[in-house]
Amino acid sequence: MMKKKGLVITAGIICLMFTFATSPMDKAWAAEKVINLKVANYFPPPSKQSKITQEFAAELESRSGGRLKVQFFGGGSLLSGPAMFKGIETGITDIGYSHVYYTPGRMPVSEGIGLPVGTPTGWVAAHMAYDFYEKFKPKEFGSVRVLCMHGNAPSLIISNKPVEKLEDMKGVTIRAPSISGEIVAALGGTPAPTPMMEVYDAISKGVINGVWAPYETLKTFRFAEVAKYVTVCWQIGSVYPFYLAMNKNSYNKLPRDLQSLVDVLSGEYQERFALMWNEIELVGKTFGTEKGVKFIDLSEQEGARWEKAMEPVFANYTKTMVGKGFSEGQVKGWIDYMKDRNKYWIEKQMEYDIPSPTGPAGVRPEAYVK
Repeated sequence: MMKKKGLVITAGIICLMFTFATSPMDKAWAAEKVINLKVANYFPPPSKQSKITQEFAAELESRSGGRLKVQFFGGGSLLSGPAMFKGIETGITDIGYSHVYYTPGRMPVSEGIGLPVGTPTGWVAAHMAYDFYEKFKPKEFGSVRVLCMHGNAPSLIISNKPVEKLEDMKGVTIRAPSISGEIVAALGGTPAPTPMMEVYDAISKGVINGVWAPYETLKTFRFAEVAKYVTVCWQIGSVYPFYLAMNKNSYNKLPRDLQSLVDVLSGEYQERFALMWNEIELVGKTFGTEKGVKFIDLSEQEGARWEKAMEPVFANYTKTMVGKGFSEGQVKGWIDYMKDRNKYWIEKQMEYDIPSPTGPAGVRPEAYVK
């Protein structure tokens, strides 16, 4: 009887050992529960654009409860701006941030977001760009999962000579690629394809007169040290369309609750990016003021002249897109939609008391001084 009881106890102990022991197979299974993701951004690490993408990566990891391990690669250390989209498609990175003009011709519908439709502020640009994507769902993004769409603040004429009216653009050479080059040409200036990292030296040496860029570059690229005039031409506001996108397979392999986490966080960061683009504009203008930059606002009459001068830019884009198989009515619909969303969101920006250094008087910082 004692012998039988001893066998029962021994069997029980053995069962408990199997219950609590972790076999190599168990360990491998547990390790597979942690999913590794890479997030890439080409902006320099100190920039707000890089920092906020890094915050997105860190928050994605922390809110996953340890089920996601997210590694951030900034400063182009994994992928450059031009290589980003292909890198997302092929899985070199799981998530990446860049803008559509780095792949000219690859996303022609979305390139239209940068037309001079009068996008007045960075905050409005982000909302308009996202609305445009959600409304038309361009097939050009079909190979990835779009998480966010933004636009930077409207580009301005930052130059070493004052530009107060259209006639002042004659003989002025401005760094402006792609559609922005067409805008500069339509204004009567000469566009130059100077690489952004060479613009500072090119202006300081007199090779070019300036750059088509937003306020934030006065500080981030220190243009305020070599270009002492900024023509604030938001009436023809054109922006760079930015995207945060994810490899489709990387998204599809996630459990449903982690897919939901990606979706929810993307929605939160859609707004955080919008506010970020606005904030860095205020910082850029402040830096320009400290460096003695003169800011030239167009009068209502002059602004109307600049808007009229943009007609060839719209005509050329329409002709190009018709050549790609779209109807003239479709293209006109895109343009009208963007203009309507700009009007809607600038009213919302004033309602929410979000200041910007560009746009109508109702959003300028001085409007909020009580």
